[in-house]
Amino acid sequence: MTKKVVLLDYGSGNIRSGERALQRVGADVTVTADFDEALNADGLLVPGVGAFDACMRGLKAVRGDELVDRRLTGSRPVLGICVGMQILFAKGIEHGTETDGCDQWPGTVERLRPAGDEPVPHMGWNTVSVDGPTRLFEGVDKERFYFVHSYGVREWHLTDTRASVTPTVTWTEYGGDRFVAAVENGPLTATQFHPEKSGDAGAELLANWIRSL
Repeated sequence: MTKKVVLLDYGSGNIRSGERALQRVGADVTVTADFDEALNADGLLVPGVGAFDACMRGLKAVRGDELVDRRLTGSRPVLGICVGMQILFAKGIEHGTETDGCDQWPGTVERLRPAGDEPVPHMGWNTVSVDGPTRLFEGVDKERFYFVHSYGVREWHLTDTRASVTPTVTWTEYGGDRFVAAVENGPLTATQFHPEKSGDAGAELLANWIRSL
């Protein structure tokens, strides 16, 4: 059965490339900010590019924070990508401004701190290190994925969720600075990298997510 996925259109994110990537792996994709349609879909994808604060304002404008919470309460899958992952954490700090996130996970999104002359933003391909059981990276755990970002989560604090599920946290490094590349936490999944821009490996990762719905 074809899975119905809503790609949340809240004014932030690479909507069209995400839509094409999901269609490529066989999903029935709707791009919308309609609350009820997004609530009832098999899967919800939350994209995001730009500033943490702007993304949170856009998300709240379409009740996206409530939507994510309602779906997770009912164990309905959500996938966040790039800043769409970052806003799932407790807060973000950019240019000295602290903004509350969705607080699905404890943790702070902060500026990357690469050593030496490595530039920020981090733009390029990285392999990742999967720390635990994974469905998301099945068949692609040795592959590289495409990152473009200046901020990330550099510390992970959560051990067990309310449902006593131990999250699988995937890490990578840039210039010696280690940060979270992905999280699998029951129905809530997220990637700092862009699977829709990561070629065949990214397509397989999205296919893994679709198969889990």
